Amino acid sequence: MAKSIPKIGSRKTGRIGSRKHPRKIAKGLIYIQASFNNTLVTVTDVGGRVISWSSSGSCGFKGKRRGTPFAAETAAGNAIRTLVDQGMQRADVRIKGPGRGRDVALRVLVRSGILVKVIRDVTPMPHNGCRAPKKRRV
Repeated sequence: MAKSIPKIGSRKTGRIGSRKHPRKIAKGLIYIQASFNNTLVTVTDVGGRVISWSSSGSCGFKGKRRGTPFAAETAAGNAIRTLVDQGMQRADVRIKGPGRGRDVALRVLVRSGILVKVIRDVTPMPHNGCRAPKKRRV
């Protein structure tokens, strides 16, 4: 019986490319999700595959300190360090959430030497939202 020919680059065949030489990425997307308790920075290529990520919690901050601007600065610096090694030059930034680390994480991006083309706020806003809970009667 003849063997079936595996598809090149499918999930069953395992790795698509070699991991010895990191791929060179010219353009990407940077997502900053800043909540009151934590700040997450995720970097993807244009196709949406995650290149690197970091959060205030993964940088060693615990409790209330995760929501501070300094923790957001550290998380953004850790996520961007691998990008500079892989040669990323341009990026679009998407910021989500009301946290205190929004501006600081963006400043770290600009200082890193990556050309930021678009900064878009994608915080979800309710259009009149859910119905308010019934008033409590005592």
